[in-house]
Amino acid sequence: MTETPRHAFPDIAEHGLIGDLQSVALVCTDGTIDWFCAPRFDSPAVFASLLDREKGGYFRIHAVDDDVRVKQMYFPQTAVLITRFMSASGVAEVIDFMPLADDPTVATDERRILRGIRVVRGEVSFRLECRPRFDFGRRAHTASTSPERVDFDDGQAGAALLGLGDDTPDAAALAAGDVVLEFTMSAGQLRLFAFHTAPGDDADGLTTQHGQELFRQTVEFWRDWLRVSTYTGRWREAVERSAMVLKLLQYAPSGGLVAAPTAALPEQLGGVRNWDYRYTWIRDGSFSVYSLLALGYTDEAVAFALWVADRVAEQAGEASGPLKIMYRIDGSSDLQELELDGFEGYEGSRPVNVGNGAADQLQLDIYGEAFDALFVTEKYRRIGHPGWAKLRTVLDWLAENWDQPDEGVWETRGGRKDFTYGRIMCWVAFDRAISIARERGLPAPLETWIGARDAIYEQVFTHCWNPDRKAFVQYPGTDVVDAITLLMPLVGMISPHDPMWLSTLDAIGDELVTDSLVYRYNPAASPDGLPGEEGTFSLCSFFYVIALADADRIEEAQYAFEKMLTYGNHVGLFAEEIDPAGRQLGNFPQAFTHLALIRAAIVLDAALTRQESRRQRP
Repeated sequence: MTETPRHAFPDIAEHGLIGDLQSVALVCTDGTIDWFCAPRFDSPAVFASLLDREKGGYFRIHAVDDDVRVKQMYFPQTAVLITRFMSASGVAEVIDFMPLADDPTVATDERRILRGIRVVRGEVSFRLECRPRFDFGRRAHTASTSPERVDFDDGQAGAALLGLGDDTPDAAALAAGDVVLEFTMSAGQLRLFAFHTAPGDDADGLTTQHGQELFRQTVEFWRDWLRVSTYTGRWREAVERSAMVLKLLQYAPSGGLVAAPTAALPEQLGGVRNWDYRYTWIRDGSFSVYSLLALGYTDEAVAFALWVADRVAEQAGEASGPLKIMYRIDGSSDLQELELDGFEGYEGSRPVNVGNGAADQLQLDIYGEAFDALFVTEKYRRIGHPGWAKLRTVLDWLAENWDQPDEGVWETRGGRKDFTYGRIMCWVAFDRAISIARERGLPAPLETWIGARDAIYEQVFTHCWNPDRKAFVQYPGTDVVDAITLLMPLVGMISPHDPMWLSTLDAIGDELVTDSLVYRYNPAASPDGLPGEEGTFSLCSFFYVIALADADRIEEAQYAFEKMLTYGNHVGLFAEEIDPAGRQLGNFPQAFTHLALIRAAIVLDAALTRQESRRQRP
């Protein structure tokens, strides 16, 4: 049996996503699962060759014909992924999915990845390699065979197994604790492989018939879920795929939504900006609430709002201090940042970080995002008296602390400043709390809150406005703009037609926009404490579309939006950033990007409809 050659790193964009609402796996277009954490998003990886080709581990099924061509697609309206291998001798499909538990809201340790192979035409030869590396390769394992399965033992109870259907592996199939199989299939044949972590009693003897039933159930779940969507606009396919990404990234047992399912994918190839995004940011999740509600997904939006409310309640129980900016998906806050020593990093991008040292940064904007999320979900799930009392405690802290420097929305590591966006979102926090109190007749120190809100407004419109630049700038005293201020009209602090805002929009366009792509800020003009550069930030690119549409620059907005869609990958997924050559960078897929795509599609679709209606008037 030949040795496996050292494979190159695939492009980040060369992946599809499957999941079961408690974890996900990335499947490369060559048939390799090269990222999978278990039993949940923020657990150590079992497969991580995306970060180290040899130490990371992977599960590959690929056709071995010399002339094979590969295409990848989703089974329509589902999160079931199909990788198609086509050659002169035959056509075959590898069908990947993760079956959902009967009740996904109950946390379990067992994760299941089902990989079915179906030959459509002719004859196709395959090579299978299952090389798990538990705990990011830090725990060695052994493997043993029994009828229809291979058991992996890493010293933990019930580590993992690979079910082999009706075929029993021989001794030659095992190599240093890994499984390597070569086999040929003909048209009409179907074969199933099932990888289980912490396998339960029912993991033994998975039949092809049972696998087909799990496939049917998984397809039915996703299609039923999509039917809830109320979106009927112009970009339905892109919106639905983005909605499924948000659903896949929400941990069903808690409602927490991870920013991305991956860690340490670089913002610059070979650079040091390699962060772990497998956690729930107050900001990212709160932004998702608008997009989910706009599509009719109230259950998911309310689940996250309740998750936020729990974090606020926990903080209100402390003597004093701010909210953390991020948490683990279960709400715990142990996010110590560590480097995976010895990992080569994606295309040599080191350090390879797990955990996140930015968790304890002071970022005052998160209060606005949190209270905005609670405000928009209030009519679906009202805040009770105990919850309101705790929210008041948090606002009391903010009333005394909003006027201090913070690290800012981009988690820069260059020191605290009086960032404009932090002030804007503190204004939002008080504005939404005042609205809830007035609408519900709830007790509140309204005079104090109104005083804080108005003081913040005055500061933003005086100190954060640069009259020479004719723009709201990143922080007082600079002439640098920041793309995050694109949210200023969205949150209602300024009209999208206000001359001060329109000149700010022009300044952002001049300084930060290249084609349809938008940089967050200019690190050269506003040092962020880190070496190197980064790509354009796709969240900001889609928010730029919204700003253009709201400013009645609709043709520009539509052109920018359509161009942005061309940067999505072959199945419509987006990473965090895009470099000047159009390559996707950063963690993948990124919830930020997909929630902004949804919001941009909704705003732009409405603007185009209004425009058409005006043109049709006599």
